[in-house]
Amino acid sequence: MRYWPILLTCVSYQVFAADISVSSPDKNIKFTFTDQNNLAQYQVNYKDNPVISPSKLGFTFEQAKPMYRDFNVKEVNREQVNSNWEQPWGEQRIIDNNYNELTVKFTDINDKNNHFLVTARVFNDGIGFKYHVPSNKPRAITRELTEFTIIDSHKATAYWIPGQGYERYEYLYNETPLKEVSKANTPITVKLGSGVHLAIHEAALIDYASMSLNREKNGRLVADLSPRSDGVKVRKQDSFDTPWRTIQIGDRAVDLINSHLSLNLNEPNKLGDVSWIKPGKYVGIWWGMHIQKYTWGSGEKHGATTENTIKYMDFAAKHGFDGVLVEGWNTGWDGDWIANSELFSFTQSYPDFDIKKVSNYGKKIGVKLIGHHETSGGITNYESQMEEGFKLYQEMGVEQIKTGYVAHGQNLKRRDGNGIMRYEFTDSQDIVNHFIHNVTTAAKYKLSINTHESVKDTGLRRTYPNWISRESARGQEYSAGWSAPNPPSHIPYLVFTRMLSGPMDFTPGIFNLDYPPLKGGTEEDGLSDYMRPQTTIAKQLAEYVVIYSPIQMAADLPENYEAKPKPFQFIKDVPTDWEKSIALQGEVGDFIVIARKEKKHRQYTGKDWYLGAITNEKSRNIEVSLDFLDKGMKYEAQIYKDGKNADWRNNPYDIEIIKQVVTAQETLKIKLSEAGGAAIRFKAL
Repeated sequence: MRYWPILLTCVSYQVFAADISVSSPDKNIKFTFTDQNNLAQYQVNYKDNPVISPSKLGFTFEQAKPMYRDFNVKEVNREQVNSNWEQPWGEQRIIDNNYNELTVKFTDINDKNNHFLVTARVFNDGIGFKYHVPSNKPRAITRELTEFTIIDSHKATAYWIPGQGYERYEYLYNETPLKEVSKANTPITVKLGSGVHLAIHEAALIDYASMSLNREKNGRLVADLSPRSDGVKVRKQDSFDTPWRTIQIGDRAVDLINSHLSLNLNEPNKLGDVSWIKPGKYVGIWWGMHIQKYTWGSGEKHGATTENTIKYMDFAAKHGFDGVLVEGWNTGWDGDWIANSELFSFTQSYPDFDIKKVSNYGKKIGVKLIGHHETSGGITNYESQMEEGFKLYQEMGVEQIKTGYVAHGQNLKRRDGNGIMRYEFTDSQDIVNHFIHNVTTAAKYKLSINTHESVKDTGLRRTYPNWISRESARGQEYSAGWSAPNPPSHIPYLVFTRMLSGPMDFTPGIFNLDYPPLKGGTEEDGLSDYMRPQTTIAKQLAEYVVIYSPIQMAADLPENYEAKPKPFQFIKDVPTDWEKSIALQGEVGDFIVIARKEKKHRQYTGKDWYLGAITNEKSRNIEVSLDFLDKGMKYEAQIYKDGKNADWRNNPYDIEIIKQVVTAQETLKIKLSEAGGAAIRFKAL
């Protein structure tokens, strides 16, 4: 008899365990909260099959009581939303926002004051859930316990890059069995044995640490927040909300691209009138530094001179580009500039660069100076000068700034309130807050920010539309000869992983693929003498459609474009702001085909469509139905595709440019060479 109290307690928990569910509007996705075994948990089904099996929720704290075990769940509220909203710029003008929402409260069965709420929103393309932890005292989070337990994980394939690594997010993607994942950055994309695709990420990352995922036993991916310099993950003074934890779900890989989950989970525009934010195309004094024609620092090869900038501005005006990016104009670049974080000035120019003369010249010919702020990770140094730098740029008519944070690993420098230098990860709580501070301060001066080496995108461009683009991945510069070049599979991986989070300033359009590489490397370190970029010219054109950004760079030297005027025409024609975008075909790491319809503004009629197709190291024949085109219309298809003899190793310049009249009832057959691509403008007739 003495065992009865224990047995009754156990039976009670099992009998009264609660499962509280909410489904997507189309009923395909079901999200369930449960307190089975007295643990705070959730699970996800897709088309009546589990995709996320019961997974833990909760936190541990430095001093406060943990939140996860001995909890029960109770429903708090439900809502339904079916609306849409308009982006001021973007890959699609009108975004449908249709979801069912459920909020629950998890309460400690032994301490009613120890509780937290979780809100889940279930869309037709995935789910988002976030925590609300009420408190009237400070808390230091040591672990967020959120899990994503992948069903049948032994059959799953993951596409991922390391989290919290030396190179930030600038890695080549791994394609491995899920069981071989270590610490992964998000978005991480997973293909289940059933063929269903998932992408796990987060939305609305504000005043919190970025989430990586550790793989543990039985297919469990567990949240690992990027630590602060003091080792704590997140510090909060009172009640707090986390970012949304997101899972996009689709039958096909392209369904992930066609999702707008992350944008819908962010707050609407907080900046008010944003008509001053202008998408467009630019050229820049940048690629010349990477191929060693110019230097960032001062001297006889200095790139950022008044004379050189005026030449670039003349080229931009002649060919219809909006601006010229100038890197290396301000003092601080001499010597090892990556170590110069405390030396950069954001107002003092080198003697051979007259910022006022350059700006005035640009105003006369209709070309904007695009500003540049490289910090080398010196957060405090930058913040102490940021407003003065913004004021200068505003006076000079600058509208966009490219910022840089080249600092490897946990090496961004921030002085605390006592003046002690602290070293932070790119995505720790304090640095996340710095990026928000940078963007919101820039908005006061009507400046847009294009952040390089930044924290990953989480859809905050909806809330702060002047955060116009960012890098946060391995870009074009890795094919400039100083590193192992990006392999042909890189872009077919990017579009199904990194690009799910938002725009990327990849800097496409390299036309000269025969520049001298750096010498002295070995095959083992990937720096052999043979360093040709693994691309064709047609692929370079396709990047303007495939890799979305509202600002696109024609990255090569002006003389290289003028030497190839026919393919250059596509770069001049292609817009950067879109009415609609559709991922048509593709598989992760293999190939991608995307179509986009231009938005009506400036010189664009709003009638033309564009298509980009890119393959990996395998040549392939693709058939593309043109049923995305507007019915009842005829188009002149201006096709830029790999020539019959195109070969990235020996003949990357072979491109075939043809024109033919097409309608929505037709199908195009296109051959893509190894590392090749195709770009098409469908000009309405």
